Amino acid sequence: MSNHWLDRFQTLSVLKITSYRNYQIGRLLFLLGLQMQSVLIAIYVYYLTKDPMALGLTGLSEAIPYLITAFFAGSLADIYNRKKMVIFASCGYLLSIIVLTFVVLFKNQIGVDVTIWLIYGIIFLTGISRGFFAPAQGALMAQIVPKNMYAQSATIGSIVWNTACVAGPALGGILYNVLGVQSTLYLVLGMCAMGVLFMSSIVHIHIPVEIKRDESHMNRVWQGVLFVRKTPILYSAMLIDMLAVLFGGAVALIPVFVDKQLHLGEEAIGILRAAPSIGAVLCSFWVSYRPLGRHAGKWFLLNIFLFGLCMIGFALSPYLWLSFAFLLLSGAFDNISVIVRSVIYQKYTPDEMRGRVMSINSIFIGSSNEIGSFESGLAARYIGLVPSVLIGAGITLGVSSTAVKWAPALWDLHFED
Repeated sequence: MSNHWLDRFQTLSVLKITSYRNYQIGRLLFLLGLQMQSVLIAIYVYYLTKDPMALGLTGLSEAIPYLITAFFAGSLADIYNRKKMVIFASCGYLLSIIVLTFVVLFKNQIGVDVTIWLIYGIIFLTGISRGFFAPAQGALMAQIVPKNMYAQSATIGSIVWNTACVAGPALGGILYNVLGVQSTLYLVLGMCAMGVLFMSSIVHIHIPVEIKRDESHMNRVWQGVLFVRKTPILYSAMLIDMLAVLFGGAVALIPVFVDKQLHLGEEAIGILRAAPSIGAVLCSFWVSYRPLGRHAGKWFLLNIFLFGLCMIGFALSPYLWLSFAFLLLSGAFDNISVIVRSVIYQKYTPDEMRGRVMSINSIFIGSSNEIGSFESGLAARYIGLVPSVLIGAGITLGVSSTAVKWAPALWDLHFED
């Protein structure tokens, strides 16, 4: 009787695995620091330029190297030690934070224009690090938890990610206003360094994959592409999510909405940046209590449709509390797709192919997030702030509605054995 509440939250049982628990603690600290850095850069760049296009360029600066690197990194993650790749990529992030700290420190000496371009260059370097980190850490997860815990692992991973996304932007916005960008970057660096130490402590036995002597690296990459293309459940989940978030997302434009439409300050930026992740965390706990089970595919598509409706509401909102509510709901609806996709990748991918599949997924997600940021900034400049979000949300509604017909494998998906 005393364990009744644990029985209802069976997802938490995966945390009994020491390596998984330490990895997620380290990942939480690391991602928390990166989310703080992200909002700091958004606020700082907009403060220096007052140009929504500049925010779009920050996304593009990360997307280009990320997509190129991730395309090849997945194959490496299937050959080499995945833990070492994660640590290597994390150290690349740490280096970029150190360089950014020095650029901000000497901004007055080097000038505003040069500072902006140096920030774009630093973000370019983080894109390379992320290109290695994403497929390696996604593939590593499947090697430190048993197969029957993939769903629990995906849910906990989502809670960790979204908790960082809740606290990171909020802390970033508040500390920017209280301590300034320089001191906050010191905290970011310390937090990320602690995260790397925790991730380094996990026990991981590398299982080498036999490579054909005459097989080229490009051929291995292409095998991953063909595997995804010939597996409808993988391909449709990636494509639908990419199109929905590519056109429907508006997070990159939050500083502009706060300035032009809500007429508020930096604290509001942090609050709104945190709102989708608050919704996602609440959703993750709900899913841990009531797993999706049957009709997971139907939940996936329905929630993408609802995500699009929330973006319309956010674009038209004149009040902070209403904008917060729409973004919170959008995060909850979007998180259903995150959890469903995570389970799909683990269940439908053989281990020797997992790095390449996660790499391709990283490319799809990178396209929707970073290139979506550029698309949002470009559209906001040339067709207007609110119309750009309304048009994008309309595309999201169309994608989710028509997917019922052209993605039947996803529509009929359920997670019961």
